[in-house]
Amino acid sequence: MPDQSLPIAESLQIAISDDKLNAFLIFKKVEGELKFTPRELEQFFHSQGVKFGLQSDTIALIAKRPQDFYFSQNLIAVGTSPQAGVDGYVKVLVGENSEEERRPLEREDGTVDYKEVTQLPNVKAGQLIAERMPAQPGVPGKAVTGDDIPPKEGKDVQFKVGKNVVVNPEKIGMYAAIDGMVTKTEKEKLNVFPVFEVNGDVDYNIGNIDFVGTVVVRGNILTGFRVKASGDIRVTGGIEGADVESDGSIEISGGIIGSNKGLVKAGRNVRCSFVQEGNVMAGEEVIVSQSIMHSNVRAGKSVKCLGAKGLIVGGIVQAGDRVTARMIGNSMSTATVVEVGVRPELRQELNDLRTTMRQLAENADKTEKALSMLDQMASIGQLTADKLALRVKLTSTKRQAAEDLRIAKERILEIEKTLEDATTARVDAVHTLWGGTKIVIGRYTRFIKDAAQRVSLRFSEGEIMMVPY
Repeated sequence: MPDQSLPIAESLQIAISDDKLNAFLIFKKVEGELKFTPRELEQFFHSQGVKFGLQSDTIALIAKRPQDFYFSQNLIAVGTSPQAGVDGYVKVLVGENSEEERRPLEREDGTVDYKEVTQLPNVKAGQLIAERMPAQPGVPGKAVTGDDIPPKEGKDVQFKVGKNVVVNPEKIGMYAAIDGMVTKTEKEKLNVFPVFEVNGDVDYNIGNIDFVGTVVVRGNILTGFRVKASGDIRVTGGIEGADVESDGSIEISGGIIGSNKGLVKAGRNVRCSFVQEGNVMAGEEVIVSQSIMHSNVRAGKSVKCLGAKGLIVGGIVQAGDRVTARMIGNSMSTATVVEVGVRPELRQELNDLRTTMRQLAENADKTEKALSMLDQMASIGQLTADKLALRVKLTSTKRQAAEDLRIAKERILEIEKTLEDATTARVDAVHTLWGGTKIVIGRYTRFIKDAAQRVSLRFSEGEIMMVPY
């Protein structure tokens, strides 16, 4: 009987996955008798560039009974995946870090025990308030070809430096420069602000307050008054139709009864137990434990209303990303509007940043030209004392402009990513979504006719879909 065995290369073929982590053996020809030893197979794989992670058990089986493997893709080598590095982060040691744990105690009837509001995270000058944890490097992987696969490295973060704080030369610790209270303001900046306390209501005895720090009111803020703070505002009573504005967060033990007057506006979060006929704006979150009724509420990120009542009814509630409530609307079909995926202020900020970047680039160009002229003068020894001072000043300006440009670029990327993520926008009704409610996601609107239980609304394939929560 003539020998019909074929050379290995004619009958076998190797396929390597795009990520170079898997190699497969495919039989090209299956006629004739195929005979080879595991050693010959391994030599063939090596000749085809597969050198790492060979699966010797599988190879032995293929050599023993090739016919069992004729019509499949056979995995014969597996690489090791790279392990991504871990991003660095800032660990805040006082106050803001424990924001989640500081959630006020919710009683069984849905009311809230806000005793914690009175305990202020005060610090002393020189106290360590935050540490910067460095990024951890990744571990390279190995391709089936034997090459290293570089990992995604962890990204370092920098401190976001606010008012009255100092960073040590190694840039790993942030300290309070004054006695006061640790407060986070917009873009996660850490500040230490002095504290101004009002023992009672903000009324005609106290008058309006405008303070470059944190304000604590151990009472109510009455209609017609104004409280403005660069830090946080804590109120152990309630807020009526007053103008209350904070660059940080506003925490209210009671509720907001606005009678359609005044505005409560925070750079970061607003927390309270209820909002009735109020106007509320927050850069990040509005967290309400009982109800939002006939109010105008707007949050950059999310609105949460999840206590025992957890009710949103009447008015307009808007959030950049998400609105979650126990009930939305009511059985009388009171007109209630909930909008998500609307971040007009981000689009505005994006335009402003692009303008700023253009100006920075133009100024950098002018600085560069002036510096090169001064460098020429220096090279021929014509640099007078005032020109030397100008050169030092311009070098410092150039460095600062480069840093400003870097910060603006990072922020632009951050905003663009947020705007692309409109698909994550959603409205959740944990218990009931009543008829008479209008849901808006981005540019799309859906009117709810019939009540639905435990639903989540999100945008998908050109329409607002209702899915089980």
